[in-house]
Amino acid sequence: MSTYFPSKGEVQPKWYCVDAEGQVLGRLATQVATLLRGKHKPEFTPFLNLGDHVIVINAAGVRLTGNKLAQKVYRHHTGYPGGLVEISAQRMMERKPETVVREAVLGMLPKNKLGKAMGRKLMVYRDDKHPHEGQKPEPYRLLAAK
Repeated sequence: MSTYFPSKGEVQPKWYCVDAEGQVLGRLATQVATLLRGKHKPEFTPFLNLGDHVIVINAAGVRLTGNKLAQKVYRHHTGYPGGLVEISAQRMMERKPETVVREAVLGMLPKNKLGKAMGRKLMVYRDDKHPHEGQKPEPYRLLAAK
């Protein structure tokens, strides 16, 4: 018996719209990463990009639990000597909440070309307005935490 692999045009990607208002960041990110990878589909194959497009709205309304708002630090380097930049999660949520959600989701995807391709299917917006109405995204209800 041969192994079945879906061909390129056989699986059509869907568009999902996820509302992040009041959701815990990590629990939201795991479910969005699952949609981007395509693990919710029966034809999931780890080395193929069969995931769906995901639009996350209301990123400013996402919650961080515990003391993460004060203690979590986002770091990046400018490339110059002594160029390490550290920003607290609270400051990042005030300035760019889209980045907080995007970094959480991308951290759960593979760290290779395939993961980058999956990451391009993620769109994050601060409020409930987005320019993707033409794709007719389906609203996606997040699973409740147990």
